[in-house]
Amino acid sequence: MISSFQNQKLKLVRALAGRPKERREAGAFLAEGVRLIEDAFAANWPIRFVLYSDELSERGRELVKKLEDKKIEVEKVESGLLQSLSETETSQGIIAVLNQVPLTIHPSPNFILILDSIRDPGNLGTLLRSADAAGVQAVLIPPETTDAFAPKVVRAGMGAHFRLPIHSMSWNEIRAQFSATHPRLNIYLADMDGQSCWETDFRTPLALIVGGEAEGASEQARKLANAFVKIPMAGKTESLNAAVAGSVLMFEVMRQRNLNTKVTKEH
Repeated sequence: MISSFQNQKLKLVRALAGRPKERREAGAFLAEGVRLIEDAFAANWPIRFVLYSDELSERGRELVKKLEDKKIEVEKVESGLLQSLSETETSQGIIAVLNQVPLTIHPSPNFILILDSIRDPGNLGTLLRSADAAGVQAVLIPPETTDAFAPKVVRAGMGAHFRLPIHSMSWNEIRAQFSATHPRLNIYLADMDGQSCWETDFRTPLALIVGGEAEGASEQARKLANAFVKIPMAGKTESLNAAVAGSVLMFEVMRQRNLNTKVTKEH
């Protein structure tokens, strides 16, 4: 049992819970809680090691047994020590250190999401969760956006990180990506002065840019886009939360494509 803060595994967990630089250098990130680690295990995600304490539920103990059966390193930690590492008020009693291995982007994608200047971890995680649910094939993260593998983002993503290609890129790399491999994509930017999303044809291959909560999309994002779309609103609210707006637009893309598929089958 681990009983000292000086333990190397605990030191690594503390480092990974901190700055993006630590996660990049270690090539690793954290997943906390039974559900998230179950998702990582189900996706065959590479797990370095798992720490748990006596607070672990029966479901969590069953998970530990499965991990041990797969020869994944699992170690018990004193309750107080593990609680001190937890990002949540009440720890579920289990934390995993996972390798950071970006999933491969489809060679001919028809639905890419670019999250520009999203600073709030909860919003970023929610957008990733919605992207996973709406059929987005890849998410590109420019430099101005918070780290997609920060603990709060991973927790809010609810397992999206294990199913969705998420790639951090410079704007030059993003432009090169579209120029070289995805030139046929229309690039839509969510903007209050754009065309109504209900009147926009999202059935063709596209990339959707969602800008930040405070200042909206950056100048780099505006230069990349070739069309602007908005969500019409009946009330007096001027704008929506970035996670809400992005989710509405992603599901409108999914709705149009599902409707198109249905019409095609009927004919």
